[in-house]
Amino acid sequence: MMRSFATDAGRLKPLGEKAEEVAHAVWIDLVNPSSAEEAELEQKLALDIPTKEEMEEIEISSRLYTENGASFMTAILPANADGDDVDMHPVTFVLTATHLVTVRYHEPRAFRTFPVRAEKVAMGCDTAEGVLIALLEAVVDRLADILERAGRDIDGISRSIFRKTSGKPTKSADLQSIIESIGRKGDLTSNVRDSLVTLERLAGYLGQAAIHQKSGKDARERIKTLSRDIRSLSDHSGFMSQKVTFLLDATLGMINIEQNAIIKIFSVAAVVFLPPTLIASIYGMNFEYMPELKWLVGYPFAIGLMIASAILPYVFFKRRGWL
Repeated sequence: MMRSFATDAGRLKPLGEKAEEVAHAVWIDLVNPSSAEEAELEQKLALDIPTKEEMEEIEISSRLYTENGASFMTAILPANADGDDVDMHPVTFVLTATHLVTVRYHEPRAFRTFPVRAEKVAMGCDTAEGVLIALLEAVVDRLADILERAGRDIDGISRSIFRKTSGKPTKSADLQSIIESIGRKGDLTSNVRDSLVTLERLAGYLGQAAIHQKSGKDARERIKTLSRDIRSLSDHSGFMSQKVTFLLDATLGMINIEQNAIIKIFSVAAVVFLPPTLIASIYGMNFEYMPELKWLVGYPFAIGLMIASAILPYVFFKRRGWL
């Protein structure tokens, strides 16, 4: 699918999906493009549109480069980020003097919300470069929203771990569920951080291109602000990753404490019942001559001795604070 937009007083004006309108478009958005759409656009704009396989290459030289006067920049962006199952795929931005071409194979929310907002509000979309900067600002705002939501969820997990709402200790089943939640938030935070790393490199490359092409002062300032926002979000995502690691370690520690308490109970029970078992074993031997067997008080004496031998270790453990 191909969407195209023109500019009108700093706003975007949708033109439709017909390739004939490309000549009047400033921004062309290719979504899951077919081979025919790619070939037609390449012929009209004299560009070599990267394929999906080329977009997925991880080398810097494959993601950020200039060819025939056009800057090719690829970043990893999230989609379906309302939950924890985020789709992470590359998006390529091709910037020429007169056109911005975006190539993508998934639906980041910024690509849905940005055109709607830019159609109503002037966002500096006078040129292809201005459209790209405004689009990247919308992408960064979306990443900030994802991090804010993840931060609230992580704080909720922290409260569920360290604050007892019912006065009862957290059970193993609850801790296992908490570990699963921590893992999902860790994956989400890691994905957002990966996206921010690629965007930071893209913004740096775009800033160098703006200097080389002698872009306007306003565009250069917006790129600098964009880079600062990306760095601050990257730092915040690093802090969140550290907090996720801390919560995971704390949860595993609580599970170990609970398991140690269970093992301690079995250990104490084994020690408490060991002396009575020894006494019962002695008097259960089948020797012909055992004087206690014919003793009138032999049976109650053995029972009392077994009870006393069980009480003494219990009292000892209690005084030592092991119970």
